[in-house]
Amino acid sequence: MKVAIALGSNLGDRAQHLRDAVAGMARVISHLRVSSFHETEPVGVGGSQPMFLNAAAVGETTLSAPAVLDVLLAVERGFGRERPYGGAPRTIDLDLILYGEAVIEMPGLIVPHPRFRERRFVLEPLAELAPDWIDPVTGKTVRELLG
Repeated sequence: MKVAIALGSNLGDRAQHLRDAVAGMARVISHLRVSSFHETEPVGVGGSQPMFLNAAAVGETTLSAPAVLDVLLAVERGFGRERPYGGAPRTIDLDLILYGEAVIEMPGLIVPHPRFRERRFVLEPLAELAPDWIDPVTGKTVRELLG
Protein backbone atom coordinates (compact mmCIF):
# COMPACT_ATOMS: atom_id res chain seq x y z
CA MET A 1 0.00 0.00 0.00
CA LYS A 2 1.21 3.50 -0.83
CA VAL A 3 1.57 5.72 2.28
CA ALA A 4 2.26 9.40 2.93
CA ILE A 5 3.71 10.58 6.24
CA ALA A 6 4.27 14.10 7.55
CA LEU A 7 7.34 14.75 9.69
CA GLY A 8 8.04 17.67 11.98
CA SER A 9 10.49 18.69 14.69
CA ASN A 10 11.01 21.85 16.73
CA LEU A 11 13.40 20.71 19.47
CA GLY A 12 17.11 19.89 19.35
CA ASP A 13 18.85 19.06 16.09
CA ARG A 14 15.70 19.19 13.99
CA ALA A 15 17.29 18.09 10.71
CA GLN A 16 19.01 15.13 12.35
CA HIS A 17 15.77 14.13 14.04
CA LEU A 18 14.02 14.11 10.66
CA ARG A 19 16.81 12.08 9.03
CA ASP A 20 16.85 9.57 11.89
CA ALA A 21 13.05 9.22 11.82
CA VAL A 22 13.22 8.47 8.09
CA ALA A 23 15.79 5.76 8.80
CA GLY A 24 13.46 4.29 11.42
CA MET A 25 10.51 4.27 9.04
CA ALA A 26 12.59 2.76 6.21
CA ARG A 27 12.61 -0.56 8.08
CA VAL A 28 8.92 -1.07 7.24
CA ILE A 29 8.28 1.34 4.36
CA SER A 30 10.00 0.49 1.10
CA HIS A 31 10.86 2.81 -1.78
CA LEU A 32 10.83 5.65 0.76
CA ARG A 33 11.26 9.09 -0.76
CA VAL A 34 11.62 12.25 1.33
CA SER A 35 10.89 15.87 0.42
CA SER A 36 13.20 18.75 1.09
CA PHE A 37 13.03 20.19 4.60
CA HIS A 38 10.87 23.27 5.13
CA GLU A 39 11.31 25.65 8.05
CA THR A 40 7.91 26.87 9.20
CA GLU A 41 6.25 28.92 11.88
CA PRO A 42 4.50 26.94 14.61
CA VAL A 43 0.82 26.44 13.67
CA GLY A 44 -1.92 25.21 15.96
CA VAL A 45 0.31 24.88 19.01
CA GLY A 46 0.08 26.68 22.31
CA GLY A 47 2.34 29.48 23.46
CA SER A 48 5.62 30.62 22.02
CA GLN A 49 7.57 27.78 20.42
CA PRO A 50 10.69 27.35 18.28
CA MET A 51 10.39 27.16 14.50
CA PHE A 52 9.53 23.79 13.00
CA LEU A 53 11.39 21.83 10.39
CA ASN A 54 8.87 19.86 8.32
CA ALA A 55 9.05 17.27 5.57
CA ALA A 56 6.95 14.59 3.93
CA ALA A 57 7.77 11.01 3.04
CA VAL A 58 6.05 8.59 0.68
CA GLY A 59 6.64 4.91 0.17
CA GLU A 60 5.05 1.50 0.13
CA THR A 61 4.23 -0.94 2.89
CA THR A 62 2.54 -4.27 3.41
CA LEU A 63 1.48 -3.22 6.90
CA SER A 64 -2.09 -2.27 7.78
CA ALA A 65 -2.78 1.38 8.59
CA PRO A 66 -2.98 0.67 12.37
CA ALA A 67 0.35 -1.19 12.15
CA VAL A 68 1.94 1.76 10.32
CA LEU A 69 0.66 4.06 13.07
CA ASP A 70 2.17 1.74 15.68
CA VAL A 71 5.56 1.98 13.93
CA LEU A 72 5.34 5.78 13.76
CA LEU A 73 4.48 6.00 17.46
CA ALA A 74 7.37 3.64 18.30
CA VAL A 75 9.78 5.84 16.32
CA GLU A 76 8.47 8.91 18.19
CA ARG A 77 8.96 7.15 21.54
CA GLY A 78 12.51 6.29 20.48
CA PHE A 79 13.19 10.03 20.26
CA GLY A 80 11.76 10.60 23.72
CA ARG A 81 8.60 12.19 22.34
CA GLU A 82 6.44 13.32 25.21
CA ARG A 83 2.89 14.61 25.10
CA PRO A 84 2.47 16.61 28.32
CA TYR A 85 -0.29 18.64 26.61
CA GLY A 86 -1.74 19.08 23.14
CA GLY A 87 0.55 21.08 20.88
CA ALA A 88 3.62 20.65 23.12
CA PRO A 89 7.06 21.17 21.54
CA ARG A 90 8.42 17.93 20.08
CA THR A 91 11.65 16.26 19.06
CA ILE A 92 9.73 14.44 16.34
CA ASP A 93 6.15 14.28 15.15
CA LEU A 94 5.09 11.66 12.61
CA ASP A 95 1.58 11.65 11.16
CA LEU A 96 0.05 9.13 8.79
CA ILE A 97 -1.51 11.43 6.19
CA LEU A 98 -2.68 9.08 3.43
CA TYR A 99 -2.93 5.31 3.15
CA GLY A 100 -3.57 4.53 -0.50
CA GLU A 101 -7.12 5.54 -1.32
CA ALA A 102 -8.45 4.37 2.04
CA VAL A 103 -10.76 6.33 4.29
CA ILE A 104 -10.36 5.03 7.84
CA GLU A 105 -12.10 6.14 11.02
CA MET A 106 -11.35 4.15 14.11
CA PRO A 107 -10.37 5.01 17.68
CA GLY A 108 -6.94 6.67 17.57
CA LEU A 109 -6.65 6.68 13.77
CA ILE A 110 -8.29 8.83 11.11
CA VAL A 111 -7.00 8.63 7.53
CA PRO A 112 -6.71 10.84 5.59
CA HIS A 113 -5.37 12.94 8.44
CA PRO A 114 -8.28 15.25 9.30
CA ARG A 115 -6.31 18.54 9.18
CA PHE A 116 -3.79 17.95 6.42
CA ARG A 117 -5.82 19.86 3.82
CA GLU A 118 -5.41 23.15 5.73
CA ARG A 119 -1.73 22.73 6.55
CA ARG A 120 0.70 24.19 4.04
CA PHE A 121 3.54 22.71 6.10
CA VAL A 122 2.18 19.27 5.10
CA LEU A 123 0.92 20.05 1.59
CA GLU A 124 4.04 21.83 0.29
CA PRO A 125 6.48 18.99 1.02
CA LEU A 126 3.92 16.36 0.00
CA ALA A 127 3.38 18.15 -3.32
CA GLU A 128 7.11 17.77 -4.06
CA LEU A 129 6.71 13.99 -3.97
CA ALA A 130 3.12 13.22 -4.93
CA PRO A 131 1.36 16.22 -6.48
CA ASP A 132 -1.15 14.00 -8.28
CA TRP A 133 -2.11 11.84 -5.29
CA ILE A 134 -5.87 12.18 -4.89
CA ASP A 135 -7.38 12.85 -1.49
CA PRO A 136 -10.09 10.16 -1.29
CA VAL A 137 -12.39 12.45 0.71
CA THR A 138 -12.41 15.56 -1.50
CA GLY A 139 -11.38 14.00 -4.83
CA LYS A 140 -8.76 16.74 -5.22
CA THR A 141 -5.08 16.18 -5.90
CA VAL A 142 -2.44 17.32 -3.44
CA ARG A 143 -1.53 20.03 -5.98
CA GLU A 144 -5.14 21.25 -6.05
CA LEU A 145 -5.37 21.25 -2.26
CA LEU A 146 -2.19 23.33 -2.09
CA GLY A 147 -3.81 25.82 -4.45
